[in-house]
Amino acid sequence: MRRRWLPEVLERVHELASEGRVRFIMKALRELAALEIGLDEEDACHVLVSLASSDFVERLVSKKTGEWMYVFTTPVGGVVVYVKLILRSDCVVISFHEEERPGDEDE
Repeated sequence: MRRRWLPEVLERVHELASEGRVRFIMKALRELAALEIGLDEEDACHVLVSLASSDFVERLVSKKTGEWMYVFTTPVGGVVVYVKLILRSDCVVISFHEEERPGDEDE
């Protein structure tokens, strides 16, 4: 399936992350801290800057806000991480954890 909007979404994510305009909700900060590979917010921004179309998994509508949420998985430091984000005037990271973790609630 062709996703004509995906290059635009990735361009915006890359732009915001490279400018440090990323906000992590508390759940994502806890998940980031719990990663075995020891990433911090700056590392997570580097991950966002390097996301590619091949990392895209799905686009969902947030049950809480009605906004599009974009889900990616990408290898980082020997593990595959799951990233869920929303684009606003900044990039809001909803989830950031190892992929094999079951379930992910809509924040």
